[in-house]
Order: sequence, then C-alpha cells, then structure tokens
Amino acid sequence: MRRAVCPGSFDPITNGHLDIIDRASRLYDTVHVAVMINKSKQGLFTVDERIDLIRQVTAGLGNVRVEAFHGLLVDFCKERDIPAIVKGLRAVSDFDYELQMAQMNNGLSGVETLFVPTNPTYSFLSSSLVKEVAAWGGDVSHLVPETVNRALAERLGSR
Repeated sequence: MRRAVCPGSFDPITNGHLDIIDRASRLYDTVHVAVMINKSKQGLFTVDERIDLIRQVTAGLGNVRVEAFHGLLVDFCKERDIPAIVKGLRAVSDFDYELQMAQMNNGLSGVETLFVPTNPTYSFLSSSLVKEVAAWGGDVSHLVPETVNRALAERLGSR
C-alpha cells in the first residue's frame, strides 16, 4: 500500500491545501493529513476544529485520513510506516526552506519529500492571508471550501 502525508497547521484549510491533498490522493492509496499541534501558538481554530473541517472537505476523496501530530514529522511517519511527505510549493522562496527540511527529514529517517507545484490559481494563497482578509470583512469564499467560509464567518463575526 502506497502511503503519504500532507502536513501543516491548516488554520484554516484553503482551496490551495485542498488541491494538493486531492492531487496526492490520486497518487497514493492513503493520504494522511497531519495537523500540527503547536502549543506556543494560538490558532483561530482549535486543532479539533481544524481536523473536523478537513474531514468534512475531504470526505469525498475516500482515501484521506486526518489526525493531529506534535513533535517531529519523521516520527509521525515512522509510527505509521509512511515513506513519503507531499508538500505544495507556491514560489521559489518556499523551495529554499522546504528543501532544507526535506534533506533533514531524509537524513533523520529516510523519508522522501515530493514537491508538488501549486496550481497557479492558488499561488498567492495562505491561511494567514485568508484570516486577515476575512477579519476585515473581505470575501474569501473563492479561496476556501464553503464549510470553512461559514466557520470563518461564525468565528470572526463573534469577535
């Protein structure tokens, strides 16, 4: 069975993230979406809320598993016998950082990293930008799945 992981904070998941997950799901039998737990950062959504949103928007894919992780991604991979990490790249600046991470992960555990170029439609997109635009009342409905758009409106409308 071919397995891969798509890691990230996904606060919240965007159409760019979803595009990478969807493409990975066509290449691998099982894709684990690993939602990073960072106790030093306060996210807009809790880890459990992010997991729930991701499960909702990936339900139609059938071969996606969503769970939280903390610590080293290579340990997550070892525990689940996952040989590959799939990462989307938006720009050359992403590559500089991600290449170092890929080389470190491979050196630590032999896990390979596959880089997938982002769909040009989403090349500018990040969770941080989505949250900022939404917080100022901007329309992000074309940048996130409808479920996420509703959750953003509910969360930011109450602030």
